[in-house]
Amino acid sequence: MGCSSPSTAFRPAIFLDRDGTLNVQVVRDGKPYPPQSLDEFRLFPDVPAACAALAAAGFVLVVATNQPDVGRGTQSQLVVEAMHARLRKLVPQIEHIEVCYAPGLDKSAPPDRRRKPEPGMLFNAAMALDLDLGRSWMVGDRWRDIDCGKRAGVRTVFIDFGYAEELRSAPDFTVKTFAAAAATILRAR
Repeated sequence: MGCSSPSTAFRPAIFLDRDGTLNVQVVRDGKPYPPQSLDEFRLFPDVPAACAALAAAGFVLVVATNQPDVGRGTQSQLVVEAMHARLRKLVPQIEHIEVCYAPGLDKSAPPDRRRKPEPGMLFNAAMALDLDLGRSWMVGDRWRDIDCGKRAGVRTVFIDFGYAEELRSAPDFTVKTFAAAAATILRAR
């Protein structure tokens, strides 16, 4: 008896950080923070068209976002879910959203496998959606995003806002806007 092949071909994905990548971050003292309310949640203007172009090129769009403020009790999960509902309405090409609510405060505990820089959210999405990590990308604006992508074996694009923090791993590409990240991926694929 021969082996049967899967009914779905593995697809390439673009894993997207949320805050500072898709939506405008709040920057205080050189560090980025997520919006605290639905009223503060605004996409960068170039995001909808760039996401449409990536999806049209055959990429599955997956958001992978740490939302530790929920785990710390300083943000409502309902507010985060409302932001994600708005995001899906504004960018209907997003196929899946992975969220890690782990607070990340206990440095003596082993790291949560789903909290970036760990690659668990990417691995979970890859299994659930039949994704080909070897042809996939991670786009983000923080060192955690780049390290997560590297650990998952995907290529990385860093959106550099000049935050007061250093990268720990070198990204494959560095750009200044989400539109430039999308254009880089479309050229390099």
